[in-house]
Amino acid sequence: MTEWDIKKLQILRTLRDRGTVTATAEALLMTPSAVSQQLTNLAKQLGVRLLEAQGRRVRLTDAAHLVLRHAEAVFAQLERADAELDGYLRGEAGQLRVAAFSTAVPALVVPAVRQLRTAHPGLDIRVREAEAAEAYELLTAGEVDLALSLAAHAPSVRDPKFSRVPLLADPLDVALPAGHPLAEAPGLRLADLAAEPWIFGGSGPWSEITTAACEAAGFVPEQAHSASGWTAILAMVEAGMGVALVPRMASADRRNGAGVVMRVLSADQPRRHVVAAVRRGAEEGPAVARVLAALRQAAAARETVQQN
Repeated sequence: MTEWDIKKLQILRTLRDRGTVTATAEALLMTPSAVSQQLTNLAKQLGVRLLEAQGRRVRLTDAAHLVLRHAEAVFAQLERADAELDGYLRGEAGQLRVAAFSTAVPALVVPAVRQLRTAHPGLDIRVREAEAAEAYELLTAGEVDLALSLAAHAPSVRDPKFSRVPLLADPLDVALPAGHPLAEAPGLRLADLAAEPWIFGGSGPWSEITTAACEAAGFVPEQAHSASGWTAILAMVEAGMGVALVPRMASADRRNGAGVVMRVLSADQPRRHVVAAVRRGAEEGPAVARVLAALRQAAAARETVQQN
């Protein structure tokens, strides 16, 4: 295969544009003899004559013009590569992979992706739903670049492998069946529901969060039914089978659903804390920094909505 030397092709291109070896040397900060030597070597590499004498000057041969026609496509592609690489270095291009738990995807990740698509369309965000244990396994293995989880199930802040970034304190509201005696009670407290049958997961983070919140209010909840998905939990609440704590991120689109009343616990509002984590040091990368900024913006917008 013919050997194409980009640097020598650029010299040939400059000679075509400048007209003389001397002008080419001045433009490229080279000596005229160096220009001539490089072009002689290029001709040998390509196996064709590139220059011919024209009085005291030289002119490009037809073969040289043919070579440059193809070289222009190469130069254009290199310009595009330089521009894309520059965008990558500024965090405006490239691919970044995010793992996030189920309720964080529509509440935080999707708004962040929408914002980034508008501001940095060259940045390709790939999203994978994963609960905390899997998300951090993926992060450790280098299969994702950023993981969202609840703070209670994130690695310790002292873990040298990760950097944690707080995103959101998500309030937990209580879901009651419509017509429940406490559905309209003023100043509802979690302790007021101590005698109620409760619905929450049999294990995992939501079981721990519900149990911990109730114990902090002074009672151990009676688990009447077990479910892990919010659709199933709220369907059971609507059927009058029990009450449940529901994160506001998960209930935002269901607040006015028929059969379920969402009540804010005014005096003892429990919260779950959402954090992002990256491999330590990666937060300084421009693409990761842009995604973290977009997630913070989405979290701030959600907190504003929650306060209104």
